[in-house]
Amino acid sequence: MLRIHIGCQLNFTLPQMTPMIVMLNVHFSRFSDLERPDHLITKPATQVAGYRDSFGNWCSRLVAPAGEFTLGTDAIVLDSGASDPIDPGAIQHQVQDLPAETLLFLLGSRYCETDRLSEEAWRLFGLMPLGWARVQAICDFVHNHLEFGYAYSRATRTAFEAYTERRGVCRDFAHLAIAFCRCLNIPARYCTGYITDIGLPPPYAPMDFAAWMEVYLGGRWHTFDPRNNAPRIGRILIAQGRDAADVPLTHSFGPGLLSDFRVWAEDASAVEMML
Repeated sequence: MLRIHIGCQLNFTLPQMTPMIVMLNVHFSRFSDLERPDHLITKPATQVAGYRDSFGNWCSRLVAPAGEFTLGTDAIVLDSGASDPIDPGAIQHQVQDLPAETLLFLLGSRYCETDRLSEEAWRLFGLMPLGWARVQAICDFVHNHLEFGYAYSRATRTAFEAYTERRGVCRDFAHLAIAFCRCLNIPARYCTGYITDIGLPPPYAPMDFAAWMEVYLGGRWHTFDPRNNAPRIGRILIAQGRDAADVPLTHSFGPGLLSDFRVWAEDASAVEMML
């Protein structure tokens, strides 16, 4: 059993009082793994109210004061230490056999334009075996087709634009793979959260939030990560939805600047031994 230290600190400069919706708490499916509640902490202190969105994600509402404003979380999550499960025998369901709650994840969305990518999806993957092998083929293609780089980040880039531009960040990898899956009648949803470097050799890149996808095969949702395209240890979910438009980590209703941020996700026991 691993103890994973996760958290973040986001610093804003705001010219006026600004209402915000914040989505930084661990997903309810991992709530029982928390050693203590991962409360949202703000500086200056401000009143925070919580609610669940239509996907079941935990959201926080607040009004940030003008000036310098900081918010974040800090928690220890218990984790099995196992890498992402692999199930090559997971089958693809016929659309008429899918549970009703998965059908939403077959449709096009803000960043996943199935109408613009359908022809390419069938051209590239239409002859691949159904099920796990087809989804893995999609991940292999996206992983190799796109060049990763933080300098390529653009909040408005869609799956189709990522496909034509051939570059992006992890959300673009996820959006393109999700769109291809949906084009091929495979339910796929967007996930955001933490991924650790546990089990990987150094050097390590600076930590950031990550995006991946979950795909419905064989009667359950499975994790696929087209950006890393390999099983990882210590994947901690924050939120899931149709695409990034459903799960922004912060949404500000007014002007402002994210002046700095830090993210951490590491083996807590190893850190404590070093201290």
